[in-house]
Amino acid sequence: MDAIMPDDRKVDLAALRDAWARLKAEQPGLRARDAAARLGISEGELVALRCGTEEPGARVLRLDPGGEPKGWGAVIEALPALGEVMTITRNDHAVHEKHGRFDKVSVGPGHGLVLDPEIDLRLFLNHWRFGFAVREAVKSGVRDSLQFFDIDGTAVHKVFLADASDRAAFDGLVARFRAPGQDPGIPVLPLPVPPADRPDDAIDLAGFRRHWESLQDTHDFFGMLREFGIGRHQAFRLIGADLALPVRLDSLHRCLRLAAERGVPIMVFVGNPGCIQIHTGPVERVEPMGPWINVLDPRFNLHVRQDRVGSAWIVRKPTRDGVVTSLELFDTENRPFIQLFGARKPGKPELEEWRTLLADLSALEVAA
Repeated sequence: MDAIMPDDRKVDLAALRDAWARLKAEQPGLRARDAAARLGISEGELVALRCGTEEPGARVLRLDPGGEPKGWGAVIEALPALGEVMTITRNDHAVHEKHGRFDKVSVGPGHGLVLDPEIDLRLFLNHWRFGFAVREAVKSGVRDSLQFFDIDGTAVHKVFLADASDRAAFDGLVARFRAPGQDPGIPVLPLPVPPADRPDDAIDLAGFRRHWESLQDTHDFFGMLREFGIGRHQAFRLIGADLALPVRLDSLHRCLRLAAERGVPIMVFVGNPGCIQIHTGPVERVEPMGPWINVLDPRFNLHVRQDRVGSAWIVRKPTRDGVVTSLELFDTENRPFIQLFGARKPGKPELEEWRTLLADLSALEVAA
């Protein structure tokens, strides 16, 4: 059976299933994202390939919130009933895993917030195009999850059941949002290519700096970039070392290690176009493994590809609560993929221990 996709690719679903079966037999521990790349498809397409088929301990059901005024937001509003879960948000170079509950959920047109002390999310629901309930056999038994994908088939967010999850609530959610049709395959389209940065000499750098220096809230930073037509990496590169200081490419590992050694609570932001996931609190077990830098704590795991870091910056933004300082990493294509802050609440100044940590980091590690 062939499927004609909107981007004019002709997909032979039967051949893909056969190729997937061979790949699983050869490399049983291969993760879905890596397996999809080996097969030349997106992860979402790999998941959708299994719709309409059932195997022992394995099942994929397509979800569709089309009858709900809030769309995928209605699914988010149903998640608190699951109780304790584990969530994963990732991009090409970083994976962020948290245990907790969906609490303090709010959904508006095209966006959502989850403000549980542990599961802390910013949701951009226009990038939530496909959803599935996935059951798969793993070493520990059978694992159930909800997995959501962008229009290009890239995962934006996943919710995994934990031992303490309410499985009856999960089954009820799946039954409520189960799509009428369960045919395999999804119609993927490429995401738009972001526009290239404008030439440096086209930027009103003096005006941009004045606005940066007068910031009152870190949330205004993105709007300021857009107003001046300047890319985030371009802004850091041009603004000057007093506001954006380049540091060594291994600064993330050193920063995490210092935070663990000194007991400094931090905030770790990892996101993609559809979701930003935030950890606030301490980190304890920081371990490098091959190209990965990992945090391996009981309720928070972080995995970052150190070899994909193209630049790292210590960034200072004025706010009405004082200067807020971050460590921000970009890949070799100048795309941001992880940000670290000191733990703080609105209305409270930045932790002095965080500022000291980054000052120690920058004093030793200014990039050449």
